[in-house]
Amino acid sequence: MTDDATGRLLDRFLAAIRPVVPVVSVWAHGSLAGGDYQPGRSDLDLIAVLDRPCTSEEERLIEEAHEHLGSAMSLASKLHCSYVATAEAADPARPHLTWAQEELMRRPVTPVTRRELHAFGLVLHGEAPESILPAVTDGELTDFVISDLGDFWQPSLEHPEWYLNDIWVDLGMLTLARATVTLREGRLITKREALDVLGDLDAPVEVIDDIRRRRYGTHTASTEEWLIHRAGLTLAFLGSAIDRAVTAHRSDRGDDLAPRSSEHL
Repeated sequence: MTDDATGRLLDRFLAAIRPVVPVVSVWAHGSLAGGDYQPGRSDLDLIAVLDRPCTSEEERLIEEAHEHLGSAMSLASKLHCSYVATAEAADPARPHLTWAQEELMRRPVTPVTRRELHAFGLVLHGEAPESILPAVTDGELTDFVISDLGDFWQPSLEHPEWYLNDIWVDLGMLTLARATVTLREGRLITKREALDVLGDLDAPVEVIDDIRRRRYGTHTASTEEWLIHRAGLTLAFLGSAIDRAVTAHRSDRGDDLAPRSSEHL
């Protein structure tokens, strides 16, 4: 399934969580489930299904378990997990208790994640996703992808300073490529596959090579001059590409095409 260190982390996670909350199932999605996992670089994206919502005391115990795991294993900083009660699992807009970026927050389990779980989710414990989560229709998936591009990624371009950071460049470019394939073909692709799609979309070759090297090759320090240049290339490409995707699909549906703006992060 994966490397030894990640396997040990998952075993320790299950051993830590199962005694403190009523776990029905634990699933992996994202890179680990999709076959694109890079140890020490990729996030470990998990869903823990519970037979009822957590109490406030159980939330405290979850936080404590994750903190202890992080102290014991550095790789645990990459582990993210949403805790979903079975009675609350059907609504893709409902936020659930989530450990991510080394803190507790609340996030929904999005239609993309739900489609991943049905298509290639990895069962680490308990029942399979299809026995608990309703299937995601093609329309629901398309609506979410367009909303994500238009309501999150478009406004993010108004903050060019964000794109001096690797994470914004990587996720912005790869999300656009993956969204393009989903909108055209109704299927999900990995981040590695998305790099090839970016080439087909005439994305800047320098940026594609930079992402590929950092994610799958040797990561070397970048100069300030390169970060500024890379941000400019990325913003120019994403601006036009996202506009085309959002305008085309919202026009097809007759949606209001007025610009949308909101703050994120």
